[in-house]
Parts: sequence; C-alpha cells; structure tokens
Amino acid sequence: MNDTKHEALEIFKRANINIPAHRKEAFEAFINEGQNIDSINTIIQHQAGLMAKWKEKERITEIVRQPVHMLNATVGKPYETKFDLAKLGWKDITAFEFSGLEEAGLFFDAKTKQITGTPTQSGDRKIVFKFRLEGEPDELPLHEKGLTLIINPDPKSLWKNLPNDKADPYWKEDDSTMFAPINGDRHIVVSCERGRAHANVGSYREDDFAFKDLANGWSVVVVADGAGSAKISRKGSAIACNGIVDYFLQQSTADSMEKFDKLLQQHEANSGEDTLKKINLFVYNVLGKAVFGVHKQLQEFATASGFALKDLNSTLVFTLFKKYDIGYAMLSFGVGDCPMAVLNKEVSEVTNLNWIDVGEFGGGTRFITMPEIFNSDKFATRFGFKLIDDFSYLILMSDGIYDPKFVVESNLPDMKKWKEFLADLGGKNEDKARVELRADNKDIVNQLAAWMDFWSVGNHDDRTLAIVF
Repeated sequence: MNDTKHEALEIFKRANINIPAHRKEAFEAFINEGQNIDSINTIIQHQAGLMAKWKEKERITEIVRQPVHMLNATVGKPYETKFDLAKLGWKDITAFEFSGLEEAGLFFDAKTKQITGTPTQSGDRKIVFKFRLEGEPDELPLHEKGLTLIINPDPKSLWKNLPNDKADPYWKEDDSTMFAPINGDRHIVVSCERGRAHANVGSYREDDFAFKDLANGWSVVVVADGAGSAKISRKGSAIACNGIVDYFLQQSTADSMEKFDKLLQQHEANSGEDTLKKINLFVYNVLGKAVFGVHKQLQEFATASGFALKDLNSTLVFTLFKKYDIGYAMLSFGVGDCPMAVLNKEVSEVTNLNWIDVGEFGGGTRFITMPEIFNSDKFATRFGFKLIDDFSYLILMSDGIYDPKFVVESNLPDMKKWKEFLADLGGKNEDKARVELRADNKDIVNQLAAWMDFWSVGNHDDRTLAIVF
C-alpha cells in the first residue's frame, strides 16, 4: 500500500496537484478505493514496461554501435578467428546467426566459436550479425549489426609475370631445374628460378649454376648470382659457372688434381700442421687458377663486347668433392653472399664451406669481377678444405634462398636452422610444398620447382638451390 500511495503522490505531483496536510486523510481514502488502486497499479505496470523497453532499446543500440574488429583475411589462405560472445560482453544474446560469410568462403562453427574457411575473393566484405536478446519473443525478427571483413588479395597475384625478350643476345630461360646422378652413388637436384622482381618487369634471371663429374673421381658444383644492378650480369654468372667447369675439365687440371691424392695420403699417415699446410697451398694454387681464369674471361668478354667489367658483376661459389676410403674431401671457394654447407650423415652437425660477404645495405657484397678481391689479404681465406667422414647433404644456395630462410649470417652455423630448412623442404611450410630427396623420386624436379615458388615478404630476388644427397 505504501508503494501505491507513493506512486499516487508522484502522479499527482507531475500533474502539479499538491495534497495539503488537512486533505491527506481524504486522499488516502481516495487511493484506497478499489477502482483507483487498480488504476494506479496499471500505471505502475505501464511505467515498468516502458522502462524495460527503453533499456532493451538502449542495449540493442549499444551492441549495434560497439566497434568489433575482425581479423583481416587473405585470398587463398586458410582463415581462422574467434567470435566469442562472452569476450565481447554479449552474454545477454541468446540467439544469433551470420549473413554474408558463405559468399566470402567462410562459415561459423558454434562449437569452436570460430569463423573459418578459405576466402576466394578480395575486398571489404559486409557481414551481417543477426541477434536476439534474452527475454525477447522468438517470433520477433532478429536485430542486425553490420561487420566489415577485409579480405586482402593473394600477394602473389599482384606481381606480373612478363616474358623476357628472347631476341636478346644474352637471353636466358626464366627457370631451370635439373636432377642427375653425380659422384658415383650420389645424386644432385638443382633449381634456378627467376625472381618476382625480374618477372614483374619482364627482365632476366641473373642467377646461374653448373655441375659436372670430372676425371679421377672428382665432381664440381657451381652457383653464381648476377648482380641485379649490372647490365648483363646474367651473362657474367653464366661465364663464371661454365668457366669453372671448363677449367676442371682440362687435362692439365686433371693431372694437377692427381697430386691431391698423394697429399691426402700423407695427411692421413702424418696428420699435422705441415701436411695440412701443403693441402691448403694446393687448394689455393689450383682453385686460385680457376678463379683467376674466370675473372680473365669476364675481362676479355667485357672488352670484346664493349661493356664495362662491372656490367657483368656476379658472385661465385663452388665445391669440388671426391670420395676416399677415409671420407669425402671438400675443396671450396666463395666470393659474395651465397652460402655452401655440408651436413653430416646423422644430420646432427653442419660444416660451412665458406664465409659470405655481407654488409649493411648490401655494402659488403663482393663479385668475381672485382680486381681488388685478388689483392686483398682475405683472398686466401676464400678457399677451403674439409675432410668429412660421410655426409647427408651438400647444399649451395644463392641469397634468394639464404635471405628468406636463414635471414642472417649468424644462423648458418646453427644446426637447428638447418633442420628447420630441411623440414621446410619436407613440407613444413605455408604451401605444404614438399620435396622428397630420394634417388627414386621421379617427380623430384617438379617438386623442387614448386617449392622454389614460396612466398616471402620482401624477398623477390632470383633463387638458386643445389642439393647433393
């Protein structure tokens, strides 16, 4: 009764009717009349219902206006994001559905509270979130809240793949992948791919490679990376690779290499600094002649063709290897930023066969065309000799592989990074591209060519990868 009396007084006050003290008894008698009590209670109920409707309206407006950021998606890339009502503060929503997800290639899983799928088209997609609040009748239409899902285009699709000019005298095919037996019971697979940066403007692949079985049980693998800023570095890298192979195919070089057998025997019998010095001197002299010979060929070609020597700028790395009873002899040379490494049989240790020229903004890069590398006090350190009991993989790569997969020079001695690299080759990557490094794998060429097309933000240079296994 007190509530009814209080509400009656409030109603009268809002009507500017004040009840004086001497009329209170009459007023109480008035509101105690049955019909008047019913009228006041009806007013109270209508007010409560009106307030509830207003709060409901406010809550709906609050939800509709609440900013909700949806994780951006990418065409062709699996998408997954949580849509948890509790985390959004929407526990009072008892029913909901989405409109527009299916058209974007997505769907909502109520059990996992996730929006998943693989978008097929790029653009700003309008998604409608339809909902009902707790206590609302089922027959009422659902409320609607607009959401925006940004679907980015596949970054690969933004790059052009323009053909190069086949009439150019220094034309080179865009991609080359080869698989062959090497050094007896070993095999080599190597792929060299034109980078997206070159494909985008219709220019040429600057990287190159070569490999060959030589006399007396030796084999050689060569990789060269032509400088993108040089006019005909594609020719420079080709001259460098072929020049190394041609040098070691010469009979006079084969005769010189026979002397290594005796040096290694001496080293095996009397392992020490003296025999190691003799081997290192041999490597320096024989491989040094090969390197200087390539430099000279590049000079002669530049002069004859009317180019500056720097127009043929190219890095150069190569490894000679031969199997002996005591293991594999690895002779190497490197100039530039192309790593070479050998992994032991158990894939538990890595031996780097060269140090790489690196520097801030590429300022440390050196090329076989530079005369100053031959006069540098570091020239002798570019040659190497390693005796490996056995190996699982001998790997040479250009910076188009090194930069995205190893990032920095300090990762090259890290066996963990090499295992990650092998796992990547084995299919642990975004594209699930897999290369089965088996001699009986008839699809190995296609597999490696497909793997080479991996996406890496900011890394669009030519790519070369050679693997002996």
